Amino acid sequence: MNFKHLLLISMFIYLFTGCSYKNMEENLGMSDDGVNSTFRSASLEKTIKQKDSKYKKYRKDKNTQAKNKTFDDYDFQTNITSNKNSLNDELYDFYTQWEGVKYKLGGESKSGIDCSAFIRKAFEEKFDLEMPRTTTLQSEIGKEISKDELEVGDLVFFHTGRSKHVGIYIENGKFMHASTKSGVTISDLDNSYFTKNYWKAQRIIN
Repeated sequence: MNFKHLLLISMFIYLFTGCSYKNMEENLGMSDDGVNSTFRSASLEKTIKQKDSKYKKYRKDKNTQAKNKTFDDYDFQTNITSNKNSLNDELYDFYTQWEGVKYKLGGESKSGIDCSAFIRKAFEEKFDLEMPRTTTLQSEIGKEISKDELEVGDLVFFHTGRSKHVGIYIENGKFMHASTKSGVTISDLDNSYFTKNYWKAQRIIN
């Protein structure tokens, strides 16, 4: 093999391998600075996904905390005593601040308040518990109990025509509520009207 043939073979090998390397470089996504752009994009995507995952977990945890505090059975051990006498005193103290305030549908102040707003304010101010605003939603939280199991702080519900009514049981068959006729007052469960329209009771405070 003469020199001319060797030169031709060498040039052929150089051209073939050089093109192959370039194709391989393009296929691997190599950039001019030698950094793999495909891998760099994958790394960025992973970082974004990690942040998104952390945010979703944060939102889920916050929503779970809010849900547990608002709609599920609430642990009051760190906030109030389980002593029913003390609980009764707290409720009476709240009642004395609102006694006689007139009933006003949709009202939330001492110029007028409705039954569910009265419940909401009592639990928020005395027990640091955020309650739903409507009677219907309030009737869905906690644990349903029978009438003969009623204790201080339980909620009592009534069907009054096409609407619902709610009050807070205190003691000796009595409950406090925002009455449509008398405003904020204390009534007897044994009253014929409330006996006839009694619906159910829910225990919110364990």
